[in-house]
Amino acid sequence: MSIQTFPLATVKKIRQYIKNMLVVPDSENYPKGWVSFEEVDDLPEPESLDQLGDLFKFSSPLDAQMPAPNTAGSWFISTVNPGSVFSKLPGLKLKSGWRLVSYLYRQQDNGVGITWAVPEDLSTTAELENALADSSDEITPPHPTGALPDFMEALEGDRSPRSFMIASLLRRELEEFGRLGKHCRWSNHWLINEILAQVKWQWKTSAPKDLSTKVQVLPDGKVAVEFFTLQVTKPVVICRHLERYPASGYNAKYVDRPVAIPVRKT
Repeated sequence: MSIQTFPLATVKKIRQYIKNMLVVPDSENYPKGWVSFEEVDDLPEPESLDQLGDLFKFSSPLDAQMPAPNTAGSWFISTVNPGSVFSKLPGLKLKSGWRLVSYLYRQQDNGVGITWAVPEDLSTTAELENALADSSDEITPPHPTGALPDFMEALEGDRSPRSFMIASLLRRELEEFGRLGKHCRWSNHWLINEILAQVKWQWKTSAPKDLSTKVQVLPDGKVAVEFFTLQVTKPVVICRHLERYPASGYNAKYVDRPVAIPVRKT
């Protein structure tokens, strides 16, 4: 049995890289729409191919039946390729023949998203659009044909301690992808490696002596990852995150649990 500890700066750097690769464009976060042909005439003449492409990011009366980005509460396919995140992630990659795809749901300034791992031959736009027919509100997302129950099942790697630390962060960033406004969850968590001394905390159990990110490899090949975060939105809490990986694969059983709250001043 071995335990490897990772410096906070390293974990933060990897998380930031993942976040930078999973950015929803403004055209999908805050979609705009044309309501008349007069508005089309008022648009500035594009000066480059990039600007010309931007014109087609708007939903117009001509494509009102298409699953274009919208704030009307209808799911649509994101143009972002979540799989691009693997280009520089050491020790972790998508299995051959699989692709990650995401759907987004927007209502005014709030939104959610969902990411699936689907076979490449079922990842065409036509196939992905078919799943939109069975979606409705934010809790009934599209479910494309052939999608794995857990997108982490489509991952493989060198099973190094570092790869499991990265997988733990990646899962949370992919689950957070597309969340906007009041639906944000993981975005409100800061990675920490020590107890904030300027705050008095009430612990559910005894306070841990070490809050650093740790990966434990067991003799049977199973792996456990532990790290801590501070949730900076109300209710402010310190959370313990624990993942248990099987002897093969990267689809873990995980628990995110509050372990301490600030003591209120009297």
